[in-house]
Amino acid sequence: MSFGQGGPDSQWDPWKPHSQQPSWNSGGDGGTPDWAALAEASEARAKRRRLLFVGGGALAAVAVAGAVAAAVVSSDGSGEASDTPSSQLSTSADIPSESPAAPSFQPTSAPPPLDPKDFVSSAAKDKAPLGPDLLFPGTQLTMGETVYKKGPTADTRDCASAAQKSLPKALKAGGCTRLIRVTYTKGDMAVTVGVAVFDTAARASAARKQTDNASMIRPLTGGGVKRFCEGAVCRNTTNSYGRYTYFTLTGFTNGKDVTTKSTPVFRTGDDLAEFAFRQIRRRGEAQASAAALG
Repeated sequence: MSFGQGGPDSQWDPWKPHSQQPSWNSGGDGGTPDWAALAEASEARAKRRRLLFVGGGALAAVAVAGAVAAAVVSSDGSGEASDTPSSQLSTSADIPSESPAAPSFQPTSAPPPLDPKDFVSSAAKDKAPLGPDLLFPGTQLTMGETVYKKGPTADTRDCASAAQKSLPKALKAGGCTRLIRVTYTKGDMAVTVGVAVFDTAARASAARKQTDNASMIRPLTGGGVKRFCEGAVCRNTTNSYGRYTYFTLTGFTNGKDVTTKSTPVFRTGDDLAEFAFRQIRRRGEAQASAAALG
C-alpha cells in the first residue's frame, strides 16, 4: 500500500516557527492518514528532545564546576570569594613561613689528652718497669744512616759510684735513687750514656743545676769495648726530662783527645743524648695511653 506524499514541500516541525502541519486528508486515498509523515515527525521531535537534554546536561556540568571553583576561592571560611589582592592575604598567621627549628644540643668537649710528661715526673705515677734493656733495647741503635753497636750495660742504686769529678755531689744533692748506664761504639769512638732517676722532676732539675763542665759519669767498658776517657780529653753533655737526668761521655778508644774539630764525636754524643730523651718520653707516652684506655 502506498502512502500519499502530498502537502507542503517542507515537513512540519513543531519547533520551527511558521512551519505548516501537513494535511492528513491530502492525497488520493480518501482521507487515510499519512502514517509515514507522522512517523517522521515523531522521530524529529524525539531527536530534538535528546539534543535539548544533552545540552542541558552540559550546562548543568558547567554550573557545578563554577560552583566548585567558587567554593575553592572562598575557602577562607566566609562563604564568599575574596577579592582582596594576594599581597594583603594573611600569610604568617595561617601558614608557617619556616620549617620547625632543628633540635639543639649542648656542645660537648672531649677531655684534654693526658700529658705523657706527667707520668715520668714523679715516682707516684711512673710505675712502669725500668731497666737497662727496657730503656736501651736491642743489640744496636740506628740514628738516621748511622749504626751504633751496643756494648755493656750497668744498673746501680749507688749513684755516686757510677759518677766522677763534680757529678757525685750533684747526684746526692738531688737524692738520686738509681743510675743506669750503657755504652755504644762506632769505629774508634765510644759513648757511655747514663740516666739518673729521682723521685720528682723538681729533684732532677735541681741536680742538673748543680752540675758543671767537670760533672761526668764514669765510662762503662768491657765486653769488647776498650778503655776510653781515662786521662784523655772527652766530651760530656747533661740534660733532664721529667724525673730523669741523662748524661753522655764520648771519646776515642785509641786514647786521642777530643778537640773542637772532632765533628764525629760531637755527632755521636748528640745522637745518644737524643735517643735517651726519646726513650724517656716514650715511657711517658706508653703510660699515658694505658691510663686513657683504662
